[in-house]
Amino acid sequence: MSDTLYIQFVECEPQALVRQYSFHVLQSGAARDFTLTIANEAFVSHRARYQDGPDICTLRLRRELSDSTHPPVGTHFYVSETELDEYRASHLPKSVQSLYPAKPRNIQ
Repeated sequence: MSDTLYIQFVECEPQALVRQYSFHVLQSGAARDFTLTIANEAFVSHRARYQDGPDICTLRLRRELSDSTHPPVGTHFYVSETELDEYRASHLPKSVQSLYPAKPRNIQ
């Protein structure tokens, strides 16, 4: 049987304290549904962007599902502050280099 992993983002449901992301997963022929949550405060404080929510949750879900010796027992996971910081650090914008280098100064 194939160990192919398919993760499909289903929806995001804003709630009072969190944003809840739903995913449908097909792995080795078995289908399961998972939910992951991120605290609303993380978005309000700009530690996470709304458009990055599904990607952040997908990476967390992949980590949970990658351990084939200990598959996840639960179907709901909370994205921690540490995981948000790691995501942000790994997705920092790269410095932009100018197309036109600075002209050398004439030093006399």
